[in-house]
Amino acid sequence: MMSERRAVAPLRIFLALLFGILVLFQVMSLPGQFAHMAQESPEMAYLRWPATAVTVFWVLCAQVVIVCTWKLLTLVKKDRIFTTASLVWVDAIVWAVGAAWVVLLGVFLYVGFNANDPGLPLLLFLMLTGVTVLGLLMVVMRALLRQATTLRTDMEAVI
Repeated sequence: MMSERRAVAPLRIFLALLFGILVLFQVMSLPGQFAHMAQESPEMAYLRWPATAVTVFWVLCAQVVIVCTWKLLTLVKKDRIFTTASLVWVDAIVWAVGAAWVVLLGVFLYVGFNANDPGLPLLLFLMLTGVTVLGLLMVVMRALLRQATTLRTDMEAVI
């Protein structure tokens, strides 16, 4: 248990750093990038705001996962990870990944039906597959956490 506790502090540092970088992307980089793309390719300028909204939404989903992970780390540090309180945060991660997946599926379908080059649809398919695996992994991890929480509760009742 000691090694897990030692990993919590550095993980929190990197989660905070990642959150900050994502805010920078969300507020400055992504809107600026799509504005620049609209200036460079006026025929595609109509995609500026939808692309900005979608990517900012994906960043928001990642930020939700980071906050939930932070809360789960707090429960790990307090040795309360196997309680029903942890299930709420894991559920929020599952919902955030699911929301990102639904939007990614929509983007994949839109691009797939309108693409004249297979490169971007293949890249989006790779991303869609990766997010699918992540989401399903989180569903399995949630089930394992639920089982472990039930076992710990049952053991505490016996003792």
